[in-house]
Amino acid sequence: MTPSAAPDGDTGSGPAAAAAGDEQPVADVRDPESERRQLIELLIYAWDRARSPGVWERLTEGLAAVGVQVLRPDGELYDPNVHEVGGIEATDDGARVGTVAETEVAGFADRGTVIREPVVVVYRDDGG
Repeated sequence: MTPSAAPDGDTGSGPAAAAAGDEQPVADVRDPESERRQLIELLIYAWDRARSPGVWERLTEGLAAVGVQVLRPDGELYDPNVHEVGGIEATDDGARVGTVAETEVAGFADRGTVIREPVVVVYRDDGG
């Protein structure tokens, strides 16, 4: 049996036929890595706004499960390559000079790559 042609010559086998309900399955074109990044961004957004220690803990565990580490470098030596200075705190304790006094905004690393630097307060010599 030969398909009958429409007045415009269409035999019903092209895109118009697909639009008419003869659809073929479409390949899934989602990018899993892009979706992963979007979910990580959403979790970080939630982490920043959480006020409950239990929620922070659960979000931290969820991020860690997919390879994202929360960076809170309190007490570590300040490293300008991975920390952003948000403030300075004077100290007369020479052992503390150049170390992170506190983390103002947590940072995050995805599989070892920093995706957001932590904002930190750094001890400096009080000059005394």
